[in-house]
Amino acid sequence: MSFSEDFKQSMLSINEKTIVDCSLEAFDYQFHTNQVYREYCNYLKVNPKTVKKLTEIPFLPIEFFKNHAVKSGEWKEKKIFRSSGTTDEGRSKHFIKDLDHYHTYSKSVFEKSFGSLSEIKIIALLPSYLEQGDSSLISMVDYFMSYSADGSGYFIGEDLTSLLENEDPKIFIGVSFAFLDLLDKSGPITSQNCIVIETGGMKGRRREIIRNELHQMLKDGFSVNTVFSEYGMTELQSQAYGENGIFHFPPWAKCLIRDINDPFAYLDQNKTGGINVIDLANIDSCCFIETKDLGRTKHEGFEVLGRFDNSDIRGCNLMI
Repeated sequence: MSFSEDFKQSMLSINEKTIVDCSLEAFDYQFHTNQVYREYCNYLKVNPKTVKKLTEIPFLPIEFFKNHAVKSGEWKEKKIFRSSGTTDEGRSKHFIKDLDHYHTYSKSVFEKSFGSLSEIKIIALLPSYLEQGDSSLISMVDYFMSYSADGSGYFIGEDLTSLLENEDPKIFIGVSFAFLDLLDKSGPITSQNCIVIETGGMKGRRREIIRNELHQMLKDGFSVNTVFSEYGMTELQSQAYGENGIFHFPPWAKCLIRDINDPFAYLDQNKTGGINVIDLANIDSCCFIETKDLGRTKHEGFEVLGRFDNSDIRGCNLMI
């Protein structure tokens, strides 16, 4: 069995105590097998023999996914996920070696947060992602629907009042502007037994608003006490879910906050900076991603506070 396959088999056993050693192993593997990442490390004059801590591992700027095939090893991709954008040239591309790996671990994270899919109906309101195609989010939701209760599906433009007001347990997942468009059209809906998950993003169709304002509008509009959020992106294979603005990654992923003025320095809890993500599910691409999101870590998780001013707006963006 290859290193990457063996690594995937052991992912579910990763915990807070072992993630450092696992990350250092992944770094050494990707330095030697990923040409794009190795060239970036060499440019920074980083020698893997001297890297002993998480904060000494270089994080690949997310822009590299727009112009390079970021792969660890030589293999033919099973799928290419593309980010949202107006042209193919402006869209990030994540080459996926093992689609089953992505689906299986996404399902594991989702069910740990929201319960068994077999007992839940999924109502998806994701028009912009369906329009552009090749979305990692759509691939994930498609997979979830193959396990979910009868009546699951994607909806665009329909009146969902009766579907949301019945007492069947359901997950209502959608992009922010589509939720608000639905409420503008239908008015408040007294949903029953419903978990609402927003994936963020106005996609240029509405003005950006702060998360607290959005969540209050959704709570009032769908008669729920809590609105959940999903933090994910094309360049990651793991998702973080949260409520009240606090996100949690699975044990094999971790958020670090870098100094805005010095990307190789890291900040303590409750201090705002750039979000770096360790995602060990990315063992076939790159596990160490420097995002363009702003955030801060909390004892129990992390917050996403917006985007760098010079960054492109993308699907999970909420400007705060």
